[in-house]
Amino acid sequence: MKLFLSMSGPECCQNPPAPSSGGESGDLLQIASLNSYVSGNPDSKVAVILISDVYGYGAPKLRQLADKVAAAGYYVLVPDFFYGDPLTPGTNIEDWLKNHAPEQAVDFAKRVIQALKEKGVTKIGAAGFCWGAKVVVELAKDAEIQFAALLHPSFVTLDDIKGVKIPIGILGAEIDKRSPPELVKEFEAALVANEVNNFVKIYPGVAHGWTVRYKDEDAAEVKCAEEAHQDLVDWFGKCRH
Repeated sequence: MKLFLSMSGPECCQNPPAPSSGGESGDLLQIASLNSYVSGNPDSKVAVILISDVYGYGAPKLRQLADKVAAAGYYVLVPDFFYGDPLTPGTNIEDWLKNHAPEQAVDFAKRVIQALKEKGVTKIGAAGFCWGAKVVVELAKDAEIQFAALLHPSFVTLDDIKGVKIPIGILGAEIDKRSPPELVKEFEAALVANEVNNFVKIYPGVAHGWTVRYKDEDAAEVKCAEEAHQDLVDWFGKCRH
């Protein structure tokens, strides 16, 4: 737990999402006892789980990204791994993390994966954002999923990356104390050394969390987020076959 507390900080909490104003095309369902936002063709044999940052599954930009991924032919789920208790402005993140350590969510995610398999899904990928990246890397180490992506990861260590055996993408920000570019480069070197299929990219001029917390009024940030979204879809496209 000390690892988590030392690696959390103001960056994780900047630019919290506004409440959803609609514009999403998915539905809300219960999957493995978790409230989940789902988008895309439920009969698809390939599913993608998006695991949120500390602000939870209700963040509008995360749900909109789920719709983008779903449009590429996936059944996409965004589960509520916080059981209705996401971080809210004014909450102390260190206190919140004591009840929401990423490892605790790994078992929840495994239940979602099992539910997908039971409905006939044959290939499952996952993308994790900030906090969610730690959950995804644990699933990747256990080969619970077939392909993965980490976006501006928090809590992920070099030893975690060395344990990954499945194709994995890492999308990092130039301005990021949680996963600075130097660490992302170490991640890439470890994947190459272990001959793991990978996609690693550092996006210039953006900060931790930008892919799902970009400011609509910042044209450069929006453009970079859209580039990352397309890179994510393209990466999954290479991994699904």
